[in-house]
Amino acid sequence: MTAGGYARLQEELKRFKTVERPAIIRALEQAREHGDLAENAEYTAARERQSFIEGRVAELEDKIRRAEVIDVSKLSGRVVKFGAKIRLADEDTGEETTYQIVGTDEADIKAGLLSVTSPLACALIGKRVGDTVEVVTPSGTKAYEIVRVWYR
Repeated sequence: MTAGGYARLQEELKRFKTVERPAIIRALEQAREHGDLAENAEYTAARERQSFIEGRVAELEDKIRRAEVIDVSKLSGRVVKFGAKIRLADEDTGEETTYQIVGTDEADIKAGLLSVTSPLACALIGKRVGDTVEVVTPSGTKAYEIVRVWYR
């Protein structure tokens, strides 16, 4: 993953540990004060939320522990690889779009962050400026020309 993606995972983990966990502990304590736990909807909801939080904390800790962080600023060249920013031109419409190839945990297509495992990223890896790639989409096959590749 990129350094930015790694930092976001660490930030999310910190939020769960310092904000979410203490809040759910308080919610559980308040729900216990309402009496019979077997018929206490607030307590049941708080326990479900606590289970989610603990699961997410474990997942984030595992991802952070196994992460391989790539410093994109040290990469260069005209070949598309992980971390590259790519400007593509749709061969049908001429419309240009810019993406960065990132790890699966940091992908956000609306923000232009394309998962390295996505069909488009797989088609782009190893290609150069001027190459054309074809990708099968739900609306049919799309062809894109690589207009620019850069790293930062």
